Amino acid sequence: MSSDPRVKAAIAHWGARFVANGVALADFEDVTRSLNSYDDWCRAWSERGALHERVAQEALDKKKYLTAGECFQRAGVYYHFANFLFVHDIPQMQAAHRKAIDCRQKALPYLRPAGERVEIPFGKHKFAGVLRKPEGVDKPPIVVMAVGLDSTKEEGDAYESSFLARGMATLMFEGPGQGETQYDLPIRGDYEVPVAAVMDYVETRKDLDTGRIGMWGVSLGGYYAPRATAFEKRIKACVALGGPFDWGAAFDNLPDLTREAFTVRSHCKTQAEAKKNAQTLSLEGVAEKITVPIFIVNGRHDRVVPASDAERLAREVKGPATLMMIEDGNHIANNRAYRWRSQSADWMADQLR
Repeated sequence: MSSDPRVKAAIAHWGARFVANGVALADFEDVTRSLNSYDDWCRAWSERGALHERVAQEALDKKKYLTAGECFQRAGVYYHFANFLFVHDIPQMQAAHRKAIDCRQKALPYLRPAGERVEIPFGKHKFAGVLRKPEGVDKPPIVVMAVGLDSTKEEGDAYESSFLARGMATLMFEGPGQGETQYDLPIRGDYEVPVAAVMDYVETRKDLDTGRIGMWGVSLGGYYAPRATAFEKRIKACVALGGPFDWGAAFDNLPDLTREAFTVRSHCKTQAEAKKNAQTLSLEGVAEKITVPIFIVNGRHDRVVPASDAERLAREVKGPATLMMIEDGNHIANNRAYRWRSQSADWMADQLR
């Protein structure tokens, strides 16, 4: 095993997430065992992504479309994890990011159900997103999905599937500091502003029931979703997964790679500047404005977001709160995903019924 502490930390803390979101366990073990340094991370994962991309293309050439979609989706996840926190080498990161976007786009027509790339106007910019609708449902309710600091729409299939299977459409988008938008717009605390633009877009869709909109967020998105819900009255229910209550208070104790990524995606030159931005990401005086039902998930052993943050959010909201604390769970309880993924989708289906 590599002696690089960054590689050791990655193996210890990311394995459950990678496997839960589409990486084969054997690939995770093979790739991480091959690393001598974290500097090799992006290259090694991109090479493994290219293997899955070749398998996908072979299936497409044979007109085995479902297999092609599954394999392109998997390749996109590998390219995503190649670049997701590799901010110390931006050219490498961007190259892998482009491959992730390309593979997810190639997968979308062949997934069950299929997906559609959408672009949501936001001032002079646009947010990229993926819209998927359940098969056989006329004008379904929709769950708007906010990604986190290092997650993107390319990682979305594992999160979307539970909602789609229960008759809800999903729209996973990338706002300021996220995914495709990270290069143009920095992370911002007032996430209700970009979400308002997403809601405006949703209301233009005649194929969705725009009177039944849920909000969902994972990791830092688990802050963004309740933050938006506090202000955006078109949201009828919210799921918050592993989100911080006060990111500024957590900043100094974050893992090094997470803090570095937040600095870059805040468009800050120093971590001191980034901490000032982190202090704008707070639910202080905001949580009490949430009056609709909210479902909150956290792992008791989360090393990124203290479990007490989820407990505080549940206490301070004014609407009905369901807190699911996974006592042996890590960040977002990815190591116990079976405890909350289907259950949170059941809950959302009940709210939007």
